[in-house]
Amino acid sequence: MDGFLIRFAFSLLFSFSIAARALKRKSVDFSAVFVGIPAMVIHMLAGYRFAALLLVFFSTSSKVTRFGQEKKRGIEADFKEGGQRNWIQVLANSLIATVLVVILTIKTQGQDKCLDTEDSTVVTALLGGTVGHYACCNGDTWSSELGMLSSDQPRLITTLKKVRKGTNGAVTIHGLVAAIAAGLAIGITFALIGLLTTECSLNVLWRQLLIVPIAAAAGLIGSLIDSLLGATLQFSGYCTVRKKVVGKHGPTVIKISGTSMLDNNAVNAVSILLTTLVTSITCLYIF
Repeated sequence: MDGFLIRFAFSLLFSFSIAARALKRKSVDFSAVFVGIPAMVIHMLAGYRFAALLLVFFSTSSKVTRFGQEKKRGIEADFKEGGQRNWIQVLANSLIATVLVVILTIKTQGQDKCLDTEDSTVVTALLGGTVGHYACCNGDTWSSELGMLSSDQPRLITTLKKVRKGTNGAVTIHGLVAAIAAGLAIGITFALIGLLTTECSLNVLWRQLLIVPIAAAAGLIGSLIDSLLGATLQFSGYCTVRKKVVGKHGPTVIKISGTSMLDNNAVNAVSILLTTLVTSITCLYIF
């Protein structure tokens, strides 16, 4: 019990320090802190790998969001300094993974486990799903934030027609490559820390490295799913007054693509859920 209390206290202190830094850099607003701190504490209590995945996603996505801000200011209709995220955005990008790591902790009693269906199909599915979750989150963020800075004009994923930058569902080669790199970052983090914290047989141990290409694929797949949903179920239009792509209808807005069935947060949540399921099932066949 004393060990748990010490770990909890450290997790809480560390999470508050991360939140304070994020607020100072305008990566999040105050509402996001009330969601982000509990999520971080839960991840840290569940295991080092899970805390690392959340940290890698948050830190790298914050950096790419701040990169090229002056150019993005002229493109994004709802541009925010530092890419400031609110509680809804934080919840959409952490809820599923938080649920998975809670179930994992209960199932494994807090012990780090390897991806190994012979040991446990449930644990392997949950681990794979958690990796897929963050690979998707990271892939989508890197793809949209870095793809927007590409000199190439994006193409709508459903028709491949050239559209304006900032259009939901638009993709570029640079953005897709960024999604793969983002997934790789998640996969490498999970694999390396897992090698240090888990005890597996030699045959099972080396196979853990297969999560790296799986995560890279999840980053790409998540980005593509997000783009497909954005192009079809999320509205994009060009405002002739603001001279920018916007996400809502209006008298001065010319439709580019999509409908108003989902907003950006809903698109993110659905793409994360689907990628989590695909990655989870894939791990059951690979491991």
